[in-house]
Parts: sequence; structure tokens; C-alpha cells
Amino acid sequence: MGETIRVDKWLWAVRIFKTRSQATEACKKGHVSIDGLPVKPSRVIHENDVIQVRKAPIVRTYKILKLAEKRMSAKLVDGFMADITPPEELEILEMQKNMNWFSRERGAGRPTKKERRDIDRLFNE
Repeated sequence: MGETIRVDKWLWAVRIFKTRSQATEACKKGHVSIDGLPVKPSRVIHENDVIQVRKAPIVRTYKILKLAEKRMSAKLVDGFMADITPPEELEILEMQKNMNWFSRERGAGRPTKKERRDIDRLFNE
């Protein structure tokens, strides 16, 4: 393993982003920070750094355990980083999952007039 690893390359290697270009773009847009400061994609990282990654609607926090240059299988990721995201952030994610209680069956088409009135009545109460 090399001594200097770019933050975008590490984020891709530990599977936080699906592609390297997505990791680079997130850094450029200010979604990735170290010590509360946004970082450029070329920022060199070190072991024990703490990285915050904003992926709507929450900010995930990771501690670097080992540096990695090549993309790895999902089974190996736990040895390279620790997810230290605060429980409050994970609660937000859980709440959002539970809020999607109203949904239509896939392929059911548009609601009929009666269904639309029922939906409006439900949300206006």
C-alpha cells in the first residue's frame, strides 16, 4: 500500500461511492470534510483521520483504520474503516424510512377521482 492516498480514491475503494468520479464530484461540491473543513479530491489522508460524508438527508462519519488504493469487496470494508456516525443521524434516516407510509402499488396507474378526493381528505385533516 502506498503512503499517500487521495481522499476520493479511498472513498471509492471502501465503497462509500459507486464510482471514483462520484467521489471526486462529492469532494468538489463540499459534501466531504475532514475536521469540519471541506476537502479537495486530491487531499492526502492518513490513518485515524475522521471523514464526514454528506449523503442526503444525513451526514455519515467514518474513521480511517487502514489506507486502501484498490476497490475491495464489501466483506473487507470493515477492516479499513469504522462507521462512527452519531445515533441521532441514523434516527433521521429511520424516521424518513417510516414516513413513506402512503404509497400506491407499482403499475396501479393514476388515482381515480374518488381516490384523489380520499387522498386529499386524508392529508387535509
